[in-house]
Amino acid sequence: QVQLVESGGGSVQAGGSLRLSCGASGFTFNWYCFGWFRQVPGKEREGVAAIDSGGTPSYAESVKGRFTISRANTKRTLYLQMSSLKPEDTAMYYCAASRAYCTVARPPVAYDHWGQGTQVTVSS
Repeated sequence: QVQLVESGGGSVQAGGSLRLSCGASGFTFNWYCFGWFRQVPGKEREGVAAIDSGGTPSYAESVKGRFTISRANTKRTLYLQMSSLKPEDTAMYYCAASRAYCTVARPPVAYDHWGQGTQVTVSS
């Protein structure tokens, strides 16, 4: 069955870096585009970055220049490299897959499959 599994979350000091990974199985990876979302309790899930099937990325303004989304089709893995982390980046991070098209502006409802999330905590 379709499965997305995130890893790489953790606790870091402000200014630090983390790389999130999302392993995919159960569907044709190359046909899908992907997004990274984050959510804090009491707030809506927000798009952080997205990448289309051709590898073109898009980013939320709040992370532009600090985060990099990438995909390794042969490894069936999506990545989010996060640098210069800030306390306001603290959230549960989710990867999501869509058979349609992906930009960071696409809402969560547009995605077909979701991972279980990985927690990122940035302390000041």
